Amino acid sequence: MSSSPEQTVPPLGYGAANVGNLFRPLTDDEAWAVLDAAWDAGIRHYDTAPHYGLGLSERRLGAFLRTKPREEYFLSTKVGRLLRPNPDHEHGGLDTANDFHVPDDVRRVWDFSADGIRSSLAESRERLGIERIDLLYLHDPERNDLDLALAEALPALEQLRADGEVAQIGIGSMVTDALAAAVRGADLDLIMVAGRYTLLEQPAAADVLPACRERGTGIVAASVFNSGLLAQSEPRRDGRYEYGQLPEELWERLVRIAAICADHDVPLPAAALQFPLQSDVVRAVVVGGSRPAQLAQNAEYAALEIPASLWQTLAAEALVPA
Repeated sequence: MSSSPEQTVPPLGYGAANVGNLFRPLTDDEAWAVLDAAWDAGIRHYDTAPHYGLGLSERRLGAFLRTKPREEYFLSTKVGRLLRPNPDHEHGGLDTANDFHVPDDVRRVWDFSADGIRSSLAESRERLGIERIDLLYLHDPERNDLDLALAEALPALEQLRADGEVAQIGIGSMVTDALAAAVRGADLDLIMVAGRYTLLEQPAAADVLPACRERGTGIVAASVFNSGLLAQSEPRRDGRYEYGQLPEELWERLVRIAAICADHDVPLPAAALQFPLQSDVVRAVVVGGSRPAQLAQNAEYAALEIPASLWQTLAAEALVPA
């Protein structure tokens, strides 16, 4: 099967982990309503993965997108984890250890071999019910074996692209060292930078962005609300930061950023959503959401006109790169 020619990635995407029952279960109807709201808001970029809900996200997203003209949307999924029968499921467990409220009748098995990468793509196509995948990411390679990813998985992705199986390839990670190493070690089209180039903190600016400029690789920014800290205009001190408490120095930074946004009459979430796109190497921002209203609101934030003076003030105070 040959993929279509490379397609420009739409600047606002929906990350479909929530329709895989991330953090809370959704019925099929509730998940459909979320995807319907994304489409109605004009979102035409959808990202999923086998990891999300042990395949549930791909199945639900595929069922929805099969009702839409294929040429009207951009679809990405991920490889690196195969889903295989779970021999321990006889007791009827859930995948809540990974924050997904789904039966753990299958388990994730790392496989960075060329055969494993091809199998993952074939199985994702089957779950989605869609042949054409526009972009294929290697998912969290550092959580398994980054050296093996560089030696085997990324060349396998390059071969898939050369064979016309996918148009674009990349990796997705929240670890800057892994992202920079992959960009320098392979010919990647786009990488997904999760939570490392946000309005609150920009560690990817030190090594990942320069590597992307040097190699001609684009960035899709994900987790731009920093675990929800930037999702409301009035930050909360008890907000969750990744896997624990928000450090004091980041809280002070967040308060200052929120004050500057308020001074410019810009909602903090709108600034958070649009900030990554100020960079010359960022092509798109992907955001999640488990309620229809969130999708409509995010689309409004993405379209809001933000004065250049906001970015200038943030840069002048060394809160974002100049």
